[in-house]
Amino acid sequence: MKHASLIALLFLLFLPSCATRGQTGAVGGAAAGALIGQAIGHNTGATLIGAAVGGMLGYIVGNEMDKYDREQLNHTYERGISNQRSAWVNPDSGNQYAVTPQPAYQNPSTHQVCRRAEIEAIIDGKPQRTYSTACRDQYGSWQLQ
Repeated sequence: MKHASLIALLFLLFLPSCATRGQTGAVGGAAAGALIGQAIGHNTGATLIGAAVGGMLGYIVGNEMDKYDREQLNHTYERGISNQRSAWVNPDSGNQYAVTPQPAYQNPSTHQVCRRAEIEAIIDGKPQRTYSTACRDQYGSWQLQ
């Protein structure tokens, strides 16, 4: 049991640098669930059930933490003034974002209204820059492409 706990702890310490919050939450939840399942049931079946339940709960919690950022990005696509930065700080993670949306255009092949944006972020103290495009779906919601 001590050996499994040490491996799970080391895995959790190195995981955040290479995964999204949802993935990190799923793996962390699965590891914690497996440890709890093993401690309660003392058999492989209990460990596997604990890992499955913990993984699902961890993934849900991890994705929920990103919900604020997705809402802010969607708001920028919807109401952001073209070529004007919109910035925010996630109150839970402390990550910082600055998004500069471009003018909307109609995609010639899909006929969807789309918008490209430059996204500058400081995530876990590391600056990152990317470009994304979102298009309206048939319900009028912005979907990242």
